[in-house]
Amino acid sequence: MNKTHSKLLKIVIFLFALNSLSLCLYFSSHHHNSNNKQEEYHSTLTSNDRSHTENNSNSNSNNVNLKAWPILPSYLPWTQNPNKVTVRSCEAYFGNGFSRRIDVLSSGGWFRCLYSETLRSSICEGGSVRMVPERIKMSRGGERIEEVIGRSEEEELPDFENGAFEILGSTARSKWLVDEGFLDAFVPDGNVMRHTMRGLIRSIRAVDNNSKEFHCDLWIEEPTLLVTRFEYANLFHTITDWYSAYVASRVTDLPYRPHLIFVDGHSRTPLEGTWKALFSSVRYAKDFSGSVCLRHAVLVPLGYETALFKGLTEKINCQGASAHDLWQNPDDQKTARLSEFGEMIRAAFDFPVSRHRAEKPFSGHNVLFVRREDYLAHPRHVGKVESRLSNEQEVFDSLQTWVSNHLECKVNLINGLFAHMSMKEQVRAVQDASVIIGAHGAGLTHIVSATPKTIILEIISSYFRRPHFQLIAEWKGLEYHAINLDGSYAHPSVVIDRFSRIMKSLGC
Repeated sequence: MNKTHSKLLKIVIFLFALNSLSLCLYFSSHHHNSNNKQEEYHSTLTSNDRSHTENNSNSNSNNVNLKAWPILPSYLPWTQNPNKVTVRSCEAYFGNGFSRRIDVLSSGGWFRCLYSETLRSSICEGGSVRMVPERIKMSRGGERIEEVIGRSEEEELPDFENGAFEILGSTARSKWLVDEGFLDAFVPDGNVMRHTMRGLIRSIRAVDNNSKEFHCDLWIEEPTLLVTRFEYANLFHTITDWYSAYVASRVTDLPYRPHLIFVDGHSRTPLEGTWKALFSSVRYAKDFSGSVCLRHAVLVPLGYETALFKGLTEKINCQGASAHDLWQNPDDQKTARLSEFGEMIRAAFDFPVSRHRAEKPFSGHNVLFVRREDYLAHPRHVGKVESRLSNEQEVFDSLQTWVSNHLECKVNLINGLFAHMSMKEQVRAVQDASVIIGAHGAGLTHIVSATPKTIILEIISSYFRRPHFQLIAEWKGLEYHAINLDGSYAHPSVVIDRFSRIMKSLGC
């Protein structure tokens, strides 16, 4: 009897151990598969005829140094299916309309451009692309501003010699990848006086696979964005560049956040911190001492070619809406793309963006007053900013008095001295705000990262009456108010009256 009990006990222990091992293996496998499914959801575009080289660039073994895409509540799948995106719809304007595919190389390699009829712009990508930095005439880039005071913008913009970039493969036309007719059709100048990305593509030479000329001092195996910038020290224009790089990454179906190379010679600015947060790594072309070969290169359109900039001169009739609503009821006149991008910025700085945290935890209302401060922006800047609100301090003091006199409602007035804050601190201040107030200026572009139900109050001088921030608020679905001034002086009583009505709507 004892022997029987002993055998039963051993069997029970064995089965328990086996079951524990099975559960361990199951959950381990489930966790891995869950991550893969999330990556698939964030990379819904497919291309069945990608070359072996391209597939290598997407393999797991090559992506160990890349950051994963975060899970974003406002994310909706991106598609290259031209039948699903209407020309000049909100989806097309905000980057999901790069649907016309033009393959360039006839043999030996791959290079293609994805053209948007709505934006009149292309996202181009190719495999086995060689960059020769010594054939790009420009300053080194990435220096401290103080080290290059007085350097001209002309020195910083890239001038590409023939063969500054090369690609393995052959074309039917000549040794050059594309001709002027191709550029006019798919990478038009538009209103850009010096289209640097067009110049980069013009410089690309096709090299036979057996050529000994295609020598690489360094191979970068993971996908890499090539970016050229203009107004790189201005937050509004930089956000157009961030957005363009983000869209290019999604449209080309990159499963991880790519590396990024600035193909320009601009000096370093505090805005570079966000570039580094958004992408896996950031380098300047002139950082490389020899030729660099990219297994998968993505050429990012200029920020001037995004809806954020084009909306200043052409009507883009789009209203912000939740991704959940658009998933259930698609609408060509609504968009969640700017909300998705704002969440991407917040997530890049490790702030929570879970759908369950969409509502701000109530510990009072944060009112962020965005200030304009003197700072050294770039080598040609004198360190003084132009005032858009001549009595800014008086307005701030009036708001502080109102807050002090309304103790029945907890309100925290935040002095938004952004020039003295890191980019992460700036983004935190924006996401925690119930109300954002500021004079018209680039700092207000931060509202792209604002959370739902944030209220915007813009004080607009008669000298700077442009729709930048009204449009961003509209495209994000945020409540927006404006005080239009006669000149640059704001009567504190007018500001307080409008502000008190806003606070009353919040229950104060």
